[in-house]
Amino acid sequence: QVQLVESGGGLVQAGGSLRLSCVASGSIFSINTMGWYRQAPGKQRELVASITRDKSTNYVDSVKERFTISRDNAKKTVYLQMNSLRPEDTAVYYCNVNLSDYTLRYRPYWGQGTQVIVSS
Repeated sequence: QVQLVESGGGLVQAGGSLRLSCVASGSIFSINTMGWYRQAPGKQRELVASITRDKSTNYVDSVKERFTISRDNAKKTVYLQMNSLRPEDTAVYYCNVNLSDYTLRYRPYWGQGTQVIVSS
């Protein structure tokens, strides 16, 4: 049984910072790529950032130089440090983790979502 638990969302003023965390637990054999998605009201869910097992990263252009994705493999945790936040960053953020349980088959798992609201 696998579970992803997110934390760190909240209300922040423009220019402020938040750090999101997502912890995987349960019957986990191995974790591959981890990432963060977001979905704003009336918009499609988009990939914000991803990070591979060897810590190679990718970002959507709108967050480059402002957001940093990182991971701690020992803690089975992925983070998203968000600096210089803008109102257009307002969305529900979801972590996504590709992992295998003891079936040894990789599958995607999703966190419950955490709300980020950036006020002007």
